[in-house]
Amino acid sequence: MLRALPLLRPWRPLGARCTSGGTAGGHEIQVRALAGPDQGITEILMNRPHARNALGNIFVSELLEALTQLREDQQVRVLLFRSGVKGVFCAGADLKEREQMSAAEVGVFSQRLRGLMNDIASSAIMGLIETTRGLLPGAGGTQRLPRCLGVALAKELIFTGRRLSGVQAHALGLVNHTVDQNEEGDAAYHRALALAQEILPQAPIAVRLGKVAIDRGMEVDIASGMAIEGMCYAQNIPTQDRLEGMAAFREKRPPKFVGK
Repeated sequence: MLRALPLLRPWRPLGARCTSGGTAGGHEIQVRALAGPDQGITEILMNRPHARNALGNIFVSELLEALTQLREDQQVRVLLFRSGVKGVFCAGADLKEREQMSAAEVGVFSQRLRGLMNDIASSAIMGLIETTRGLLPGAGGTQRLPRCLGVALAKELIFTGRRLSGVQAHALGLVNHTVDQNEEGDAAYHRALALAQEILPQAPIAVRLGKVAIDRGMEVDIASGMAIEGMCYAQNIPTQDRLEGMAAFREKRPPKFVGK
């Protein structure tokens, strides 16, 4: 069954910071909320073409600001990251910019970058090439990769700085999906949008608490993880959405979740 294309609203920057990026108005990060049947999906556009969306100071600051504001928006149920640079999602750290930083500045920036990765909780790592530049993988790379692949394989990838194709990353379990590119160059975006459309109808509080239980539980031993899961489950019990889900099941109808 074919689904209509989402109704698109204009891209807009969050905040009034002046930048030297590549987007209209000088902003490297912009957002837009989808409308119609896709209302609840918000897209973040990363558009720093001259640096292939490398993670520079301005880029990270604008992205952190966008995430902070969107976190308080109760209308946002699914967040979708996309690139405005054809053929590139994110080139990693901006090494040219980092070369101009003092040791203290690098430390502060690495902390901010690690916080950003924790906010996004992304494990779509296509290659940790930092050792080929005399660097150590940051943003939690040395912690997340071993949890995904095991210690031995994570060490091999980090020590060699090997780059992985999408097919190789999928085979190793680093990414959930791979797609054949289309003529427009946005096949990955359409697959991500389809996944967002699958998540959208689900109970938002249950999805959010499920994410907390998984992310926090992975950081501790199994007993502590079970305790975290229990606390998340307890928070979901009094919600209207849980009662709506049970009623919809009993009445054999689709549930109408409201995020309360």
